[in-house]
Amino acid sequence: MHISVLKVKITDTSELGAVEMMESFIKEEPDTVHLISIVNAHTLNLATDHPEYRDVLNSSTVVFADGTGVRWAARLRGKILQSNLVGTDLIPNFFRHTSNRGYRYYLLGADPHTITYAAEFASKQFPGWTLAGFHHGYLGEEETIKVIAEINSLQPHLLLVGMGNPLQEYWLSQNRNRLKVPVCVGVGGLFDHWGGNLKRAPRWVRRLGFEWLQILLQQPGKKWQRYLIGNPKFLIQMILCRD
Repeated sequence: MHISVLKVKITDTSELGAVEMMESFIKEEPDTVHLISIVNAHTLNLATDHPEYRDVLNSSTVVFADGTGVRWAARLRGKILQSNLVGTDLIPNFFRHTSNRGYRYYLLGADPHTITYAAEFASKQFPGWTLAGFHHGYLGEEETIKVIAEINSLQPHLLLVGMGNPLQEYWLSQNRNRLKVPVCVGVGGLFDHWGGNLKRAPRWVRRLGFEWLQILLQQPGKKWQRYLIGNPKFLIQMILCRD
């Protein structure tokens, strides 16, 4: 089932349904590149301001919803989304549900220091998967070609790209035909969490939908505009937009 939020087509599924969908791409269509985007209020604000970015999101194989704002927007359209598919929970759950099946993954994004620590964390946290490799996300065209060649040679089943929005979605869309990985996911700030730059909010805060406040308190200079200006902007747009 799908729902359109600010003209972005979102797949409504449970967390288990998302996990099963992602694994089906690996098992049933291993020669096809499936791009997965995870959108929140900030992402959808960008998509509204930049129609070409909205087109990139809609060209993804699947778009999952992350955050309270998207759930509110769905309710305005008479839909209750089954799950909040925030990447910081979805990706670890995917690893745990599909462990010890011979799958490999590659991490691409963040700065050299952060991605190294993120790779170490993931290796310890998810022993049922094999870390094929990792690389920071500061890439020129020449280095992009080299990194893609390395990724393809290592034959991972899953590529996690954490360059932030909208860069990671543009990068995946532009390089879709070069990659040979069945599942590629834009994961935003996941590597900041795995690399120790961010701490998760307590579970009760997450249940109430205020994890964004925890992130704002940890990175005020980086996030204030996104949340303090972006959240009200999103609320106004979702009320005015009739898609």
